[in-house]
Amino acid sequence: MKSTELFNILRERMPSRQLEWRFDREQDVVNIQHKELGKGMSISLPQVINRFEAKGDAAIQEIVYTITETFEAMEKEAKGEMKSTEHIFPVIRSTSFPTESNEGHKFITAEHTAETRVYFALDAGTTYRLIDENVVNSLSLTEEQIKEIAKFQVKKLKTAVKEDHVAGNIFYFLNENDGYDASRILNESFLKEMKAKITGDMTVSVPHQDVLIIGDIRNETGYDVLAQMAMHFFTNGKVPITSLSFIYENDELEPIFIMAKNRPNEENDKK
Repeated sequence: MKSTELFNILRERMPSRQLEWRFDREQDVVNIQHKELGKGMSISLPQVINRFEAKGDAAIQEIVYTITETFEAMEKEAKGEMKSTEHIFPVIRSTSFPTESNEGHKFITAEHTAETRVYFALDAGTTYRLIDENVVNSLSLTEEQIKEIAKFQVKKLKTAVKEDHVAGNIFYFLNENDGYDASRILNESFLKEMKAKITGDMTVSVPHQDVLIIGDIRNETGYDVLAQMAMHFFTNGKVPITSLSFIYENDELEPIFIMAKNRPNEENDKK
């Protein structure tokens, strides 16, 4: 599929008069603007094409859903329906993720690890809107208040995990599909509870937004399995974060590079 073909398909499936579509051929990006709100979003077409080649029409359905929900969130925000502090949550993104909105407003962020950064979002039920400087003003809150509210809210999210045993190692999967699975990595109490039940090395992985994987790694094979697992989820996730995993020790997360048939080297050891 070519970019022009994908552009036309998306526009045909979303024939809203409120949306203005522009195709940037140089950047291979589609820019969609809401005429009434004066806000918009950009989509990298090559990324969608890659997903289409792997998943077929399901990839198109996913991106249409994302566009629809994003603009619905913008409309709710404009109507003042997303101002409750109970709607503020933290979300995890890679450090390569943009730090400002399409309109040029800086997102509210917090440092996390060398691979990840914390953003903050207004939840709209089926989607959310990342909070930028402009949104902060409409909420009548300070940045610090937003961060504290989000820190409190993430502790209220469910932390039920599913367990899988592989070659003498145990992997725990958290997948509520509420948009904040990876955000559970910010729940310090949850991480400490998991640490208490783990007998090997504790690893934490957030390959994409909708999964958090905790490993009880007891042998070298466990690290090989973890590396393959994290890469698989990273490649297939709607919102990829990082294919690297983290060692959790002394209440801290350290990115690790896993070499085949070898124990991992912590990032700090490679410097």
